[in-house]
Amino acid sequence: MAKKDIRTFLAIDCGATSGRAMLATFSEGTFSMEEVYRFPNQVLESEGRYYWNVWDIHGHIVNCLRELGRRGVHLDSIGIDTWGVDFGCLAPDGSLTGLPRAYRDPYTAGVPDRVFRIIPREELYGATGIQVMDFNTIFQLYAQTAVGEPALAAAECILFMPDLLSYLLTGRRVCEYTDASTSGMMDQNSRQFNKRLLERLGIRTDVLLPIVQPGTVVGTLKPELADETGLGPVPVIAVAGHDTASAIAAVPASDERFAYLSSGTWSLMGIEVPAPIINGASAATNFTNEGGIDGTTRFLKNITGMWLLEQCRKSWAAAGREYTYPQIVGMARSEESFPGRINPDDPRFANPADMAAEITAALGSGTTDARIVSCIFHSLADRYREVLAMLRGFAPFPIEKLHIIGGGSANDLLNQWTADAVGIPVVAGPAEATAIGNVMLQARAAGLVADRWQMRRLIADVFSVKTFIPNHQ
Repeated sequence: MAKKDIRTFLAIDCGATSGRAMLATFSEGTFSMEEVYRFPNQVLESEGRYYWNVWDIHGHIVNCLRELGRRGVHLDSIGIDTWGVDFGCLAPDGSLTGLPRAYRDPYTAGVPDRVFRIIPREELYGATGIQVMDFNTIFQLYAQTAVGEPALAAAECILFMPDLLSYLLTGRRVCEYTDASTSGMMDQNSRQFNKRLLERLGIRTDVLLPIVQPGTVVGTLKPELADETGLGPVPVIAVAGHDTASAIAAVPASDERFAYLSSGTWSLMGIEVPAPIINGASAATNFTNEGGIDGTTRFLKNITGMWLLEQCRKSWAAAGREYTYPQIVGMARSEESFPGRINPDDPRFANPADMAAEITAALGSGTTDARIVSCIFHSLADRYREVLAMLRGFAPFPIEKLHIIGGGSANDLLNQWTADAVGIPVVAGPAEATAIGNVMLQARAAGLVADRWQMRRLIADVFSVKTFIPNHQ
């Protein structure tokens, strides 16, 4: 980067419950980040179906761009990341044929078993390397095809969520690799969609676009948006569109000998490897192979994360008990010795009407709010230990550290309990890893950094982390 050469990138990081916009300024070999906008996001329920209100998300993004235009900010590019698997359908005239279905919609319950009667589970995993979860895109498409879903029937193409939001800004359509890789439809060798598999299931393949790699320029802001916001024709970059892929790109590791835990609503725990790991053992333990940057594979397992606590807080608030986050941590600490545990990944905790009541039912009488929090933290730490033990059996290198990134990395108590459980140092931070990875992919597209290791060295220089050493008792 040339001295005094200033570049500014905007990361739109949209999660299942909230989104935020982070502005990154690169200058003189370093960078800084500032949150400039935050907005809520939630599932929209209508007649027993669950959708994402993509127009509301788009409206918030446009509001953010207007605000930056009013501030006179110059943007070199914009990147968008979201969760995976969900998609929107576009009609031939470019309009949306309906709102995207949300992955928590139970319409795919039982669908994998129906698919496996046509394509055996072992064959599907062997081709795609993707863990079996009811809401994988392939199962959503099969379910929608089976009932003649009007939105899909009228579609000319489908766009995954980050690509759909980029399309609404630019009018240009792409299918980015890291997000497509989570669909359960991509062939691990060609890194394109396995159309022969989909044809056997009766799924239309003409709606799928060719897959492009992170760093591809999608297009520029539509002329009307460029004028409305005052920002001009800003390029929109297809970053690592899957939020976990962006987050892993921001792990401040110095070498390959680490495992990562992207901690948020979900906990994604895995390793970064040069090629997919697809064998009987990985299939039996339901590990997934998802696309990373620089040709890497994110070999990982999905673990239910802070969803448990988030839903308990909703239950408690509805009952008139609202706790701050420091209070919640204090509650867990006060009941550190409480022995109750749950399996965070038990289907009963996937989406109960009342999470606190469901956990209470699992633990039995005498359960208090504080004991529920202690149980959640300890149960997550125990699950991390179990999954790390599995990862050690697959990793082609010794795992010497666990890097925790994302919002959950700010929970010092859970970080320490995790270090105690896994028996290796836990390095926590940065909390904004997803947005950092997003802007780093934009910086690389602009030629400011060369590869993920240069990115990680720069991140380690800018952001402080905390290390938690296991307490051996």
